[in-house]
Amino acid sequence: MCPSRLFSVAQRPAEESQPEPKRARMNFRPTLSFSEEDKIGTTQPHNNALLITLRIRNYDVKRVMVDGGSGAEVMYPDLYKGLRLKLEDLMPYNSPLMSFDGKLVILKGMIRLPIQTGPETVEVNFIVVDTYSPYTAIVSRPWLHTLGPVASSLHQKVKFPSGNQVLKIHAAEEAKCEDLEKVVIGDDPEKFFRVGAQLPLQEKEELIKFFKGNIDVFAWDACDAPGIDLTFICHHLNVNSSITPKKQPPRRPSREHADAIRDEVVKFKRAGAIKEVFYPK
Repeated sequence: MCPSRLFSVAQRPAEESQPEPKRARMNFRPTLSFSEEDKIGTTQPHNNALLITLRIRNYDVKRVMVDGGSGAEVMYPDLYKGLRLKLEDLMPYNSPLMSFDGKLVILKGMIRLPIQTGPETVEVNFIVVDTYSPYTAIVSRPWLHTLGPVASSLHQKVKFPSGNQVLKIHAAEEAKCEDLEKVVIGDDPEKFFRVGAQLPLQEKEELIKFFKGNIDVFAWDACDAPGIDLTFICHHLNVNSSITPKKQPPRRPSREHADAIRDEVVKFKRAGAIKEVFYPK
C-alpha cells in the first residue's frame, strides 16, 4: 500500500452553482529553495541529522529523523509504546530490513498511521522494529514523495507546498551542554563534584551542602567500595569448563599503558574486588 493524501470534499449550495464568467486560470506552484538566510539560527558547520517534530496519530512526536535515502518509514519501540499500540494492531510484514550498521533487525509488523503536517495529512505505512535507536521514527521517500517537501539537513529544515504558499518545519533545537563548575570537597583536589555554573546561587549552595552532607555514600576509589554483594553485580567469564584453556600469546602494551594497568590491578586486589587464581597446567 502506498501513502495517501486525505482531502475534504464539500458540495456547493444550489444557489451558488450558477455558471460564472470564464476566467483565465493560472496554475501557481510555489518555488521550494534554500538560501543563506535559511542557515540563520543553526550552528555551522555541522554534521547533524535532520530531526523534526511531526504530529503522528494526533500526538506530537519528537526526534523523527528525515532520511531521503531510505525507502520505508520505520517506527522504534519508544514510539510504539508511547502510542500504546499492541501486536493485534499490526499487519504482518516479512521483508528483511537492514539497520544502519548493516545488520538484520527484528520486525514486529506494519501499521498505517496518519502524519499531519500543517493543513496536510498523509497516511504512511510504518514498519515497527524491535531494536534500540536514538530516534523515535524515520520518515523517508514515501512520505516525502507524497507530501512533496524538500528537506535540507544543511539548513536544518523542511519546506513543503500548501496551496499557494510555502510552509516550513524547523529542526528540533539541539540540547546544549551547560558549563560546569568544579567544587573541591575538603583538602583533596582529586575529590570534587561538578555543578551547573548557571544555577541560581541559593540552589547551588543547597546542592553543594547536600553533597557534603552525604559524602560517605560516594566511592572515590575502588578501596572505598569493598565487599559488594554478589547478588547486586558479579562479573564472570563465559567459558566452557570442559574445554582445555589455551595460553594466548602475550600482548605487549606501551610502557605508559603497562604502568596504568599495573596500578589499577593493585588497587582492585587491595580492595578485594579481584583475586589471582592459579590453574593447573
